[in-house]
Amino acid sequence: RRLLERISINPQICGGRPCIKGHRITVEQVLDFLASGVAPEELCRERYFPTLTPDDIRACIAFANQLLRSEEIHFFEELAAS
Repeated sequence: RRLLERISINPQICGGRPCIKGHRITVEQVLDFLASGVAPEELCRERYFPTLTPDDIRACIAFANQLLRSEEIHFFEELAAS
């Protein structure tokens, strides 16, 4: 729960997309890099986001997890087969 306190949603910052508090780095950006195979510890290095901490990365994952718990997921292949 404390991890989620690291995420901020402000309509004046990044178009209201969820961001890491104090940064203009969106949760979506972090998750995209993780999904493309960039290791979490690498994301915190100079090449990507040197101002991030491992807890910031975990907060992004926790935020996405929280959203998925309240969503109904449909896969396109399953819908097409119906």
